[in-house]
Amino acid sequence: MSISSLPKALRALVKAKQTFALHPDRSSRSYRVGRVYQWFKWLAPGLLVKRWLLLSAGGVILTSLGLAIWTGMTPIFYTLQFLKHFLGWITAVVPNYISGPLMLIGGILFILWGQNRSLNSITSVLMPEGDEELVDRLLNHRRLHRGPKIVAIGGGTGLSTLLRGLKDYSANITAIVTVADDGGSSGRLRREIGVLPPGDIRNCLAALADEEKLLTELFQYRFRAGDGLVGHSFGNLFLTAMSDIAGDLEQAIAASSKVLAVRGQVLPATLSDVHLWAELADGRRIDGESSITEANGKILKIGCTPANPPALPRALQAIQEADYIIIGPGSLYTSVIPNLLVSEIAEAIASRQVPRIYVCNIMTQPGETQGYTVADHIRAIDNACGQQLFDAVVVQRKVPSAKAIIRYSLEGCNPVILDREEITRLGRRIVFTNVMDEDEKTGLVRHNSQRLARVLLRWYSKAQN
Repeated sequence: MSISSLPKALRALVKAKQTFALHPDRSSRSYRVGRVYQWFKWLAPGLLVKRWLLLSAGGVILTSLGLAIWTGMTPIFYTLQFLKHFLGWITAVVPNYISGPLMLIGGILFILWGQNRSLNSITSVLMPEGDEELVDRLLNHRRLHRGPKIVAIGGGTGLSTLLRGLKDYSANITAIVTVADDGGSSGRLRREIGVLPPGDIRNCLAALADEEKLLTELFQYRFRAGDGLVGHSFGNLFLTAMSDIAGDLEQAIAASSKVLAVRGQVLPATLSDVHLWAELADGRRIDGESSITEANGKILKIGCTPANPPALPRALQAIQEADYIIIGPGSLYTSVIPNLLVSEIAEAIASRQVPRIYVCNIMTQPGETQGYTVADHIRAIDNACGQQLFDAVVVQRKVPSAKAIIRYSLEGCNPVILDREEITRLGRRIVFTNVMDEDEKTGLVRHNSQRLARVLLRWYSKAQN
């Protein structure tokens, strides 16, 4: 079987497996077909298995030749004589056109059986839960590590939602996260201990965790009792403790990534102690990320203290090596733009000639983007950075239900309006799609992780052509 014909054979086996699975009376045959399909998977390109099997076979032949040369060919002579008489006896009883294929098939079956039993023994140790074949894990590992190098920039629940979908397509993901949060558990730890806020980083680590459900739930767990513990999440406390032990937040994230088996990496935009400020249309200047939203005013300008904080070198390196850069989704002024106020990051993004896209929010946000259109979101990013950072924008096509619109309008939120002409004037392409999930009971509207990831990867593939 040639390598070029292998994919066709695998597809035929998959079809046969699915056909047998449709008939309960053929369950045993379905199982056998499934096992053969698993065996053939080991011949798939890119697993780096075939070459080592061939190398092992070559080693056996070389060992045999070395032994024969060392002993003056005597073992080879007697072995050939024995085989000659043995095969002569077999062909005298059963014709060679029958015995030959039978022995060939038997030999192949013995090889497959031995390999299967060996691999099952290894699988039972490495994957005791038994919910996945080792070959499937290896194939998935190879596929993910051949995926594009993606840099996703943002914060809050928007970025973690995006990462949860992207991790099924690539393991080469770098999430660059804002460290300007000063509310909730993160804000308390920042004020009381002086650490950088770990909340958004914790969410991204949990989103990228490789099916480690228990550890993910542990990281997201919030204490409901205890002096000083109420409201804190275990992940925030863990990252804070690791920062103290490892020396800084970057090393703490690296250690936590190993514990959670994270696909890719999560990096803070900067290790500086950054505080946001905003100037509002009514003349007020608001300090602090959480206070900006609570001020409930129209934001004219946003900045940070200290101005132009130094970027994390590894974040800049990830941008320089990226095949694809995604900005958002998330709170425009308190999750997305704070990363871009690190001028080195904005300049690095602007300098890249790779596909760059912005995922616009579905709904406006009170205290930040009341009445904003898609073009208003784009202009806010352009004005904050002083340059154009992306080529296209993802826009939700379908509007939420009337129930959701009424629910959000009570909070001062509305669907983000598409102003096509303004977007075109700003030099951006529009990617229309339906990536919205709506909770029928509560009316909450969110991006769907899987659909959003598929749309972004599809656009990336087209942009490459």
